[in-house]
Amino acid sequence: MISSARYWFLLALVVVVYIAGLFVTLFENDSAQFAVMAMRMVQENDFFTLIKGTEEYLDKPHMHYWLAALSYKLFGIHDWAYRIPGILAIFLGAYSCFGLGRLLYNKDVGKISALIFLTAQTIVLSGIDVRTDAVLTGFAIFAIWQLALYIEKNTLSNLLLGAFGAGLAFSTKGQIALVVIGVAVLCHLAYTRKWNRLWSWKVLLALLVFGITIAPMLYAYYLQFDLHPEKVIRGRDSRSGIFFILWEQSFERMSGQGIGKNSSDFFFFFHTFLWVFLPWTVLALIAYWCRVKLFWKMRFAYNPKFEFLTLGGITILFFLISLAQFKLPHYINILIPLYAILSASYLHKLYKEEKQSIIKTLLGVQYFILSLVFIGTLLICFYVFKFEKIYCYVLLIGLLAVITYFCLKREAYYIRIITLSVYSSLLLNAVLNMHFYPELLKFQAGSTMAEIVAKEEIPVDEIYKISKRHTWALDFYNQHPVKILGIKDLEDKKGIWVYANEKELEKLVNAGYHWHEKITVDQFRITRLQFKFLNPNTRGKKLNKMHLIQLD
Repeated sequence: MISSARYWFLLALVVVVYIAGLFVTLFENDSAQFAVMAMRMVQENDFFTLIKGTEEYLDKPHMHYWLAALSYKLFGIHDWAYRIPGILAIFLGAYSCFGLGRLLYNKDVGKISALIFLTAQTIVLSGIDVRTDAVLTGFAIFAIWQLALYIEKNTLSNLLLGAFGAGLAFSTKGQIALVVIGVAVLCHLAYTRKWNRLWSWKVLLALLVFGITIAPMLYAYYLQFDLHPEKVIRGRDSRSGIFFILWEQSFERMSGQGIGKNSSDFFFFFHTFLWVFLPWTVLALIAYWCRVKLFWKMRFAYNPKFEFLTLGGITILFFLISLAQFKLPHYINILIPLYAILSASYLHKLYKEEKQSIIKTLLGVQYFILSLVFIGTLLICFYVFKFEKIYCYVLLIGLLAVITYFCLKREAYYIRIITLSVYSSLLLNAVLNMHFYPELLKFQAGSTMAEIVAKEEIPVDEIYKISKRHTWALDFYNQHPVKILGIKDLEDKKGIWVYANEKELEKLVNAGYHWHEKITVDQFRITRLQFKFLNPNTRGKKLNKMHLIQLD
């Protein structure tokens, strides 16, 4: 379908883009927060207790933090070390997409599935803004692949690997992992009618492996919460960590209790999908619609040429997550592998059946998406944050020249669809990872201030704040969480440094404090971009200030 040379060349470029994102400053809030939580594990030599700032952390299990802490142990406490486990999990997810696509269809579908997965916008973003979902997605699709292999081949090793992967996924984000894995596997069992795979002694052994895999996480919850009923978590005492992760967690997220509600919009993930799966969105929507029509026409009768794992998994899971009262765009990441396989299988079907008119239409769509990406990258590079270095121009011109060559090259339409779609992702994310994010993060006060602290050799253990306002980036890059002191407690702390915003400075002045040293940096919530901020002419109006002062 696509030559090996072309495929591996594109894959190599994709990997380069991911590697470029390794060294970008951590984003606030979640990435920097999780990095600090893992850092504290290492610094305090306590790998069983999760602390978020000054509070006990119950919300998510430990696996993501353990992996980050292990990376710190191996490579030191660096932002790129924090990202390594997440990116490796993404690559595991891509390989699992290849394996599952090959199992359900053929090797060509598997190869394209992996490429689509790696270039889907939300997956590329999850490699730089690393949260638990990157690790969860990799482990979950690995488990689905291995369990599907067991269903098809009845091999014990695949079943045990599937149980192990499910255990790791559960230890990363809790019950949602088992829901995703379970729904996908049950859809496959229901369509293939291979229910007998469940009635085997092998399943009991798999349950044992799953139990052993999640045991460290359960033990950590037991030590932190079950042994300490006096701890008050979200206004309640006597919280059982084991009961929470085995039962309460998903119900809290579905209802919005505990963590709060942020969206009751049932269609939130429908419009979110339009951008998270770029540049493959239109292909995925057409593939889904055509597959639904096909199964409806077949009355869901079994046909060995088709599979229901991806379609059923997407349909049921999309509906379930849309019911949740707390929603964020990256919650859909766990479905991206299924979308990638479904989209690749549909494109391969068009190729095999020589549906030239549809392929030509899809190519036109991908040209349009590429043109939008081209315009967007030019705006970023020459308006939002203007290029200042010569090598930036050289790299951009080189990439555009390669893309132009393949746009003009005469070759089969389906090959051009794959190639130009990947180049759309490469162009956008190369510019984002190598130029846009580094420039954007200059307006993240915590990391910028940490650079000044290091340069001026300010003792990090003498920096305080007077509120519970989180300072994740400053905490991480100082490698020392900023301690909290009340305003009255500052009286005997002459010579210390206080990290404060404008309102907090005003409180200090009103309390009679004075300072002679003051360092000021710009602050913007960089994960909530606004047009007025992106516009250089109005950017200053959207900026706040953060200050580091030394009390007299």
